[in-house]
Amino acid sequence: MIILSILFFVTAILYSSVGFGGGSTYLALLVIWDVSYHIFPVIALICNIIVVSGNSINYIRAGNHNFKLLIPFLIGSIPLSFLGGTLVITKELFEILLFFVLSIAGILLLINNKSYKDQNIIIKKLNFFIALLMGSVLGFISGVVGIGGGIFLSPILFLLKADKPKNIVTTASIFILLNSISGVIGQLTKEALIYEILLFWPLFFAVLIGGLVGNYLNLKIFSNRILALMTSLLVIFVAIRMGLRIFI
Repeated sequence: MIILSILFFVTAILYSSVGFGGGSTYLALLVIWDVSYHIFPVIALICNIIVVSGNSINYIRAGNHNFKLLIPFLIGSIPLSFLGGTLVITKELFEILLFFVLSIAGILLLINNKSYKDQNIIIKKLNFFIALLMGSVLGFISGVVGIGGGIFLSPILFLLKADKPKNIVTTASIFILLNSISGVIGQLTKEALIYEILLFWPLFFAVLIGGLVGNYLNLKIFSNRILALMTSLLVIFVAIRMGLRIFI
């Protein structure tokens, strides 16, 4: 548990520094550590909630938010995240889905790391119904796998030039927070046991501290671009590790 807690701590630092929760990597670490399959989506989602709660509050206080951009994504994602969380899938299928989630997310982050410092973009307004549809798809995937979905939403918004970088980071953080809450509720309709989950409290404490450190790094020390690059490399590394476990 000590080594796993340290890895969760490091993951929380990197992900929170760019507005994410780290759910996908927490899941991969739990799979690699052979934690009981029926509880680790809930563990990862709770860690997400702990990490992005502070980020979301700080970003909103700083005025870096655009609720008009966020709302249609949430309308689509929250119910679908709950629905996805209620579905029962095999561990083998779950690991394959997680591998593809990590691979795609890592590549998107790597491609878009330059966007974090681009303050001179021409913002393009998104169609409400397109945002609603994208939110629904991301919410469903998030609920099934047990992630917040912001690791996909953020690169998509950067590609679409939907807003300024700081507002996009805030949008992704709040999206992760509310989807993770909805996903946890969905997951708890299955066989997850609360007392088993509470045994992993060191992980929750580790991500709480890591999230605070990551938010400090974002605000005080490193640029978002550097942090996004480091996070993308971490995600790709974990995806490779998952791929070796599954396919070799």
